[in-house]
Amino acid sequence: MNIVVNKAADTFHLYNDDISYIMTVLPNGQLGQVYFGKKIREREDYSHLVETATRPMSSCVFDTDKRFSMEHLRQEYAVFGTSDYRTPATEVVQKNGSRISEFCFRDYRIESGKPILEGLPATYTENAGEASTLITGLEDPVTGLRLELLYTIFAKGGSIARSARFSNHGRETLHLTSAMSLCMDLPDCCYDWMQFSGAWARERYPKTRQLEQGILSVGSMRGNSSHNHNPFVILKRPDTDEFQGEAIGFSLIYSGNFLAQAEVDTYDTTRVLMGIHPSCFDWKLEAGESFQTPEAVMVYTDQGLNHLSQTFHRLYQKRLARGYWRDRERPILINNWEATCFDFTEEKLLEIARTAKETGVELFVLDDGWFGERSNEHAGLGDWFANTKRLPQGITGLSKKIGEIGMKFGLWFEPEMVNKDSDLYRQHPDWIIAAPERRQSHGRFQYVLDFSRTEVVDYIYSMMETLLSDADISYIKWDMNRSITECFSNTLPADRQGEVYHRYILGVYELYERLIGRFPQILFESCASGGGRFDPGMLYYAPQGWTSDDTDAMERLKIQYGTSYCYPVSSMGSHVSVTPNQQVNRDTPLSTRANVAYFGTFGYELDLNVLSSEELEDVREEITFMKQYRHLLQFGTFYRLESPFSHNTAAWMVVDSDKKEAIVGWYRVLNGINLPFTRLKLKGLDPGTKYAVSGSVKSCYGDELMYAGLITTDISSGQAQGDEKMSRDFESRLYILKAEKRGIE
Repeated sequence: MNIVVNKAADTFHLYNDDISYIMTVLPNGQLGQVYFGKKIREREDYSHLVETATRPMSSCVFDTDKRFSMEHLRQEYAVFGTSDYRTPATEVVQKNGSRISEFCFRDYRIESGKPILEGLPATYTENAGEASTLITGLEDPVTGLRLELLYTIFAKGGSIARSARFSNHGRETLHLTSAMSLCMDLPDCCYDWMQFSGAWARERYPKTRQLEQGILSVGSMRGNSSHNHNPFVILKRPDTDEFQGEAIGFSLIYSGNFLAQAEVDTYDTTRVLMGIHPSCFDWKLEAGESFQTPEAVMVYTDQGLNHLSQTFHRLYQKRLARGYWRDRERPILINNWEATCFDFTEEKLLEIARTAKETGVELFVLDDGWFGERSNEHAGLGDWFANTKRLPQGITGLSKKIGEIGMKFGLWFEPEMVNKDSDLYRQHPDWIIAAPERRQSHGRFQYVLDFSRTEVVDYIYSMMETLLSDADISYIKWDMNRSITECFSNTLPADRQGEVYHRYILGVYELYERLIGRFPQILFESCASGGGRFDPGMLYYAPQGWTSDDTDAMERLKIQYGTSYCYPVSSMGSHVSVTPNQQVNRDTPLSTRANVAYFGTFGYELDLNVLSSEELEDVREEITFMKQYRHLLQFGTFYRLESPFSHNTAAWMVVDSDKKEAIVGWYRVLNGINLPFTRLKLKGLDPGTKYAVSGSVKSCYGDELMYAGLITTDISSGQAQGDEKMSRDFESRLYILKAEKRGIE
């Protein structure tokens, strides 16, 4: 890893063993983009890679040079109006109404490691030599607005973290109406765009289409990153697949409104923008004030989409997630929601906990309904004190009883929300986000507290801190069940209402930070009606998230497969739930539900007391299996092998770091008869190592399993005879691979 600055040529070259990132100061003083891709050798001058041309109908910066138009130059952080007509990375409204800016290079500095972004989640370093950061300083000579562009290159992998910081060194108040985290101009448009979209209960489905002249974009204006579109996109070459070819991934470490956009001009160059959504964004920047954008991460690979994903996995697992639970195996839990919903008593909860303990479950989680006057969705949110009609000794007493059973205790909160039927709302009706004299929309009969206000965050923190201090709580499920509407804060002036969405999410981050600092060993799991805020920003505070409210095993194949393009297995909350499934009414085998849920944090969402003795024995075996292989499943190198979006079967696998052990998950949605023979080509194994394969009488070398394939043929390739077991819909298998010895015979 290195950052080389050639002062004579005004070039900057960031590189490690995998990638190069090169930029230069253009003749007008702005920063130009030269190259991003596979590592190239260092040389003194890259000016020959900056292309200009005289083109009709172009506006030019210099009256003596018809070749120099910003419309046709690749830039690091583009502005609109000085001969560039493409979407800008920033827009600054000045006192006189002008929106024209021109950020010219002034200085630079190089820092070892990586600076902290105050109040924002971001990747980080722990040891010397992990990363280096280039900070380029630019300034608009008219307004005195200073722009610092931050570029961190990590020692290993093809990743670069980027953000921008604005500081008003002038005398006049300015308004930032657009401040993107990343602007990336690419020399061509020969890419397929991949986005990860859906809706509640079918989040993060990969959608692919070819870039064309014009704009492709996804984003959110909901106040949260949303179920609908994830703040992550991929540009891949048309021939790139899971195992070969070029791709660039763009991920925003942010949990609020966002925009990810690719604009192809009529000369077939591509501009990628990513950051806070500019709609409804207007940040007032007084003289002497600064604004820091969220961080965006770019990853380049020439080895296919699995390699791209693995780079994100390693970075986000080890240098975005933090704290006590980052590297620890996650406890196997049972959550009471699908077992009881709101209809529970303390004794009912203890009955579930006792049976769960007998099967080997380690953590009991009490979900919604334990607080205030909460017996349905209409009341209680905001009153974070126990309902003693249900829990006579409160949360403190219940947590003690769960502890006496021999389990850890966890609790559900939804701290950002309030019901109108609550003590909190009756005391502070002005604390909700709502526009004056306008209708107040609700979601699930609840309203969003104004977390842009310090006193609101302080109040919720105080209630949660009191409860967590009094009880023995090891886990918090932090839910968020509705998006923001009628966005308005009662305490901000008119010219700062454009700041509410961002200030809200900063308030959420602050509450997380304060609770983590006070209770560092509590395991936080983020949730937003499942996957409505499953983003890198949340991963900084909660090392795992509830991947989706949809717990059906067949649906989870798609959801977890799509999620894996950016997010590590250790971040995916995945449970075995009741059947028929509460979301899709599908009846799947208990074994298949477990075989899908193993590839995540693992737990149960059901009442074990209603299972048969045979099913309970199966649960014991599942938990024993998970405990044995938990570290490999949660922290091994993950490979997607066969997509549920294009096949009736799906497959993935994890491999440990020394390639001595692997687990393959194979799944079939619908059964068939007299089907073709099938094989599955594995990945990530050592070619010369011989592996014992569970369910097979013959061991196989790694090269056989990767190039010839693992035979997955079963009875569906013919017809059952005699006592042979019939195949069925929703079948699954796990193959356990263990190294026997090294060296080819």
